[in-house]
Amino acid sequence: MVVEKKKKRGKSEAADPQPRGGGSRDHLLCDTMWRRRVGALLLRPRSPLPPPSSTLRRHLPDHQGSDGGNSRKPFIAFVLGGPGSGKGTQCARIASDYGFAHLSAGDLLRNEISSGTEKGELILDIIKQGKIVPSEITVELIRKAMESTDAKRVLIDGFPRCEENRIAFERITGTEPDLVVFFDCPEDEMVKRLLGRNQGRVDDNIETIKKRLKVFESLNIPVIDYYSSRGKVHKINATGTEQEIFGAVRKLFSSLRF
Repeated sequence: MVVEKKKKRGKSEAADPQPRGGGSRDHLLCDTMWRRRVGALLLRPRSPLPPPSSTLRRHLPDHQGSDGGNSRKPFIAFVLGGPGSGKGTQCARIASDYGFAHLSAGDLLRNEISSGTEKGELILDIIKQGKIVPSEITVELIRKAMESTDAKRVLIDGFPRCEENRIAFERITGTEPDLVVFFDCPEDEMVKRLLGRNQGRVDDNIETIKKRLKVFESLNIPVIDYYSSRGKVHKINATGTEQEIFGAVRKLFSSLRF
């Protein structure tokens, strides 16, 4: 009878794909395996590259150097804002009107997954496990996208999401953003917009929206505070119509010397 009970219990546990606790053997084994895959991918030898900053200068000529010559450094703008702040819509208009290459960290990750590469499969595995994609992987995708464009100005949408992202970007690319645009929008307005949009997103319900906003506040605000202390942040009032908000955006970008 004891043996039969053990068999039944084993069958029940095997049929449940979800670990029953953070300390279960399957959970720990899964966690260890994906960490090893990340480490192996990041440590894999690559063909020698010039220092990141010089690579970016070669591909994205811009800014004059202190000697009056062309230092070939790209103009980099980070665009930040909470979910529902409207930054994605405004980024598309900025890119169109001011000649920016529009890079979205989320789109780059999704494109890598769709490509079917080993890195794409790894990213998908990490996301499926509810984990955050390591900063190094995301920054490498951004760096390659920056190098592959001939645009003189680069708009990076929704990145960095946290201080770890920021530090990894500056370390890997060897540069800082020239500008950080923050679309400042009240929480109740962002909730209203997210609930009202019809994009078929399963996470657009009141509970998950509020969780996303809390995550944004805890992770993104320290990044904004850091760049504010360096005089790089320009806040845009993200309430009003799309056209009204872009009026403030136009005023900012028209005043810049690229």
